[in-house]
Amino acid sequence: MAKPPKVCFDRILPSEMMKLQQTVPDRPGQVRGISPIGKTWMNGSTLHVRFMGGTPQQKKLVKEQAGWWTEHANLSFVFDDAPTAEIRIAFDENDGAWSYIGTDAKTIPVNQPTMNLGFLDGGTAAHEFGHAIGLAHEHQNPAGGIQWNEQAVIRAMAGAPNFWSEAQTRHNILRKYAANQINGTEFDPKSVMLYFFPAEWTTNGIATSRNEVLSGLDKQFIAGAKMYPKSKPGVTGTVTELKVNPRRRTAASIGTFGEEDLFRFRVDQPGRHVIDTQGSTDVYMKLFGPDSQTALIAEDDDSGIASNARIAADLIEGEYFVQIRHWNRESGKGDYTISVRRTR
Repeated sequence: MAKPPKVCFDRILPSEMMKLQQTVPDRPGQVRGISPIGKTWMNGSTLHVRFMGGTPQQKKLVKEQAGWWTEHANLSFVFDDAPTAEIRIAFDENDGAWSYIGTDAKTIPVNQPTMNLGFLDGGTAAHEFGHAIGLAHEHQNPAGGIQWNEQAVIRAMAGAPNFWSEAQTRHNILRKYAANQINGTEFDPKSVMLYFFPAEWTTNGIATSRNEVLSGLDKQFIAGAKMYPKSKPGVTGTVTELKVNPRRRTAASIGTFGEEDLFRFRVDQPGRHVIDTQGSTDVYMKLFGPDSQTALIAEDDDSGIASNARIAADLIEGEYFVQIRHWNRESGKGDYTISVRRTR
């Protein structure tokens, strides 16, 4: 019996397994790259990595290829085997290669891996770290053109490690990501995120290439305004200080498409706190903490007035971080104000 091809199977949260995918018209001329909206880490974050097994040689290779991303992205990896590490890597040869996408990893129990490297051919580790920082498969780009042999793909996905039904495979692979779920629209055949698929998985007998290194467009996209820019004003990890119960609200602005504004505030007295925005800008808010830029507490879109964001949470002492972006990162910008209040 022939061995199954070495491919990366999507690792999807149960809550999103059959989630409805809304569609909006595609917009041409955008920077390439596929990043599902809402799964990126806060720009400038330090992500801790724990190895759950692996040989010294495997660990060395993983560290090397993870570094390909941090050469261009405003992120850092610390390989300290922290018990609460955001990224936890297993090396189960019977479980293929996979990773949860971006902040999805924070929903996985700390005693379970968020990534598996059952093989390390070529740029496999780089590919999986691409997922870990928020990138999806390039083959699911709305502008892609893979002509699937649907029954072959359905048979493959019915086996380990996914054991997907036909409906799940059609939803998660054969239907490409809707245009409003991603940042980026043009297909990049050289992307390290375009995994190898064998010719028998396509009706025209054309396989995808096995890309072993980051493409020029991978580097451009990961360092651009929509992901983890290092030098663009307002999105470099620079954090604006907020006071609790201020006399005046803090004025802010999404000045360029894809920009993220970062804020922090300190809670000295535990209690119910409300963080909200005001203005005509349709913003999306994430709250992290305490004392962590990666521990997501809550996120919100339109719970405030009109299209403003509002989060109400019971917070203990510590430092908290707020990430604000426009809901439509492709074409949204504008002014708003933000405030933090302790209500009880």
